[in-house]
Amino acid sequence: MKPAQHPTALRTAQLLKNAGIDTQVVEFEQPTRTSAEAAAAIGCSVAEIAKSIVFRGEHSGLAVIVVASGDNRVSETKVAAAVGEALARAGADFVRSATGYAIGGVAPLGHAQPVKLLLDEDLQRFETVWAAAGTPFSVFPLRPEVLPTLTGADWADIRV
Repeated sequence: MKPAQHPTALRTAQLLKNAGIDTQVVEFEQPTRTSAEAAAAIGCSVAEIAKSIVFRGEHSGLAVIVVASGDNRVSETKVAAAVGEALARAGADFVRSATGYAIGGVAPLGHAQPVKLLLDEDLQRFETVWAAAGTPFSVFPLRPEVLPTLTGADWADIRV
């Protein structure tokens, strides 16, 4: 683990600082693209990873991002009901253009375009969670209770 050096991770660090979040974005030599990879690199449980799952709103065309506990499967039915539209798959090109991030590095903030975002209520069971910081090698810790203010999103029951 080392301090962030990638320009996208540094931009995420600046966004966090601007939001008043006192945390450090760190990078790893090995990928943290999946919840399991991130947990292994950090030394925490998979559940403490705040993974970003991206869908495409079928009617709005907006990215629908669910920040979920790493051990939870996301219910597309529950997410669609919460955002008020059917969901479609989001390919890598869509994810990058809508969020500004590559799959495996989608941060919960700083998106390239407007998005719909939901927070998995199960993240609240932890003192600290780890979220992607814009690259598949960078993450940052934060207290779950700051996520709604940071993202403008609400807690939701999204688990299968």
